[in-house]
Amino acid sequence: MGYKIVVAGATGNVGREMLNILAERQFPVDQIAVLASRKSLGTECTYGDEILTTKNLDTFDFSGWDIALFAIGSEATAKHAPRAAGAGCVVIDNSSLYRYEPDIPLVVPEVNPEAVDSYARRNIIANPNCSTAQMVVALKPLHDRARIKRVVVSTYQSVSGAGREGMDELWNQTKGMYVPGQEVAPATFQKQIAFNVIPHIDTFMEDGSTREEWKMVVETKKIVDPNIKVTATCVRVPVFVGHSEAVNIDFEDALDEDEARDILREAPGIMVVDKREDGGYVTPVECVGDYVTYISRIRQDSTIGNGLNLWCVSDNLRKGAALNTVQIAETLGKRMLKKG
Repeated sequence: MGYKIVVAGATGNVGREMLNILAERQFPVDQIAVLASRKSLGTECTYGDEILTTKNLDTFDFSGWDIALFAIGSEATAKHAPRAAGAGCVVIDNSSLYRYEPDIPLVVPEVNPEAVDSYARRNIIANPNCSTAQMVVALKPLHDRARIKRVVVSTYQSVSGAGREGMDELWNQTKGMYVPGQEVAPATFQKQIAFNVIPHIDTFMEDGSTREEWKMVVETKKIVDPNIKVTATCVRVPVFVGHSEAVNIDFEDALDEDEARDILREAPGIMVVDKREDGGYVTPVECVGDYVTYISRIRQDSTIGNGLNLWCVSDNLRKGAALNTVQIAETLGKRMLKKG
């Protein structure tokens, strides 16, 4: 027996990916509804071999539905998540709205699946930021072995993290570079993204960090360990899909690169590709469409006592958003919502 599933925001990049992944992983679905805003009402979406037509999110009755996967942004989530949760439908939310509330679990199933157990406090589960999700998958097995003291991370985040508008802007600016008079001014991003990098994602905070950087700090502490110190620099790069991260880790205990490599090879959700030769690592272009987080360039950091460096790459629309959401639903079903 399966579940009655709702996908809210089904016409966006993440919503469509959710539908693909639900079908690919053969999630036990008895009935599925796809929701969108009024402007996208009636749009068709693909779910496996089925063609589904979107219904109006504003008027949808969540009563009798089991799980709702939300990919609709914080403003709409604030309006509709309490409504769904109040009707008895468990919301798994991709926005940042609920991530930092202490009574709402923030979950990466390979890292803290037990956190799902507290979903019933408000019938809402939060999905972390895409850049955090892939990093903590790599950190957790190493932390269990040698206790992480501090993480320094620089991200190289694709434009799909800014939605369809970000992808369109990179495409149009790139074409415009070759056609005189067809240049495209920045609209989604603060500066030109084509053939450029922008050290600015989300809004600036008082201490000079951006909110994207703050998210990585706070979310890592909530998901893995509140004692880990994290400092991040988040950068937007002209890549369509796939986030990359250069991660420096300072451990309490000694951990050499060979053991770290072995630990990561055995860890769930990770694929190690680490050959010290030309091309012996994974780039974002190669990770698109994959479920796993790839780890490469594992090496000692000789400037500190117990340090390692590694390179982390993942499809942000999958592990960073849609896949992690579906994995949370799978974990929820196994732990809390089993049906005979």
